[in-house]
Amino acid sequence: MITTLLWDVDGTLLDFIAAEKAAIRKLFREYHLGECTDKMLARYSKINRSYWVKLENGEMTKPEILVGRFHDFFESEGLDASIAAEFNEKYQDRLGDADSIVYCDDSLNLIKSLQGKVKQYAVSNGTIAAQTKKLKLSGIGELMDGIFLSEQLGYEKPNIEFFNQVFDALGPVDKSEVLIVGDSLTSDIRGGNNAEILTCWYNPNHLSAGPEYRIDYEIEDLHEILKLL
Repeated sequence: MITTLLWDVDGTLLDFIAAEKAAIRKLFREYHLGECTDKMLARYSKINRSYWVKLENGEMTKPEILVGRFHDFFESEGLDASIAAEFNEKYQDRLGDADSIVYCDDSLNLIKSLQGKVKQYAVSNGTIAAQTKKLKLSGIGELMDGIFLSEQLGYEKPNIEFFNQVFDALGPVDKSEVLIVGDSLTSDIRGGNNAEILTCWYNPNHLSAGPEYRIDYEIEDLHEILKLL
C-alpha cells in the first residue's frame, strides 16, 4: 500500500519546457537580444540538460551550472556572455510568473483529489527563488504536506542525503509505502533507487530507459497514479 507520494515539480507537475520558453523569451525582449527562436530554445535546452546532469552526478555546484548554461548558450549564439549571471538571476524570477505556469495533465486537481488519501510532498532540485514563487502562484504548494528543496537541504537529488533529510523530517516511515514520481531518470528514478523506495517514471514522451535504473511503475499520464493507489 502506498501512503506517501514524493512529487517532482518541473517536468512532472508543471510543464517546465513551457515555463522555460516563456521566461527566456521575456528576458530576450528585456535585454534587447533579438528574437529567441524555437531552434535557439532547443539548443539552450540541450545545453541546460547537460549541465543539470553534471549537477546530479556531483561534477558541478548549483551556482556553476545555473550561470554556466547561459554563458555557453550566449557564446554559442554569438551574444554577450558577460550578462549570464544577471540573466540567470532574473530568469529564476520569471520562471515563477503566473503566465509561465502550465500544469501537466491537470496536476492541480489531481493533487486536490488525493488530499486526505495519501501524504504528498514536493521534492525538487529547482532553486528556492523559482520554486517558492511557482509553487505559490500555481496553488500546488498549499496542497502539499511539505516541500523539500535541494538548496535548503544542501544536497541534490539523486544524492541519498537529500532523501535521508526528507525521511528525517517525515518521521517514522515504511519505505515500501513511499513512491517518488518524476520525469527524470538521473534525478528522480536514480534518487528513488538510492533511497530504496518505489519509483514511478512519468514518461509521456515514451523515451527509453537503460538497465541501470529500477523502474517500478511507468506512466504517460499523471492520472494513472490513481490505479497504483
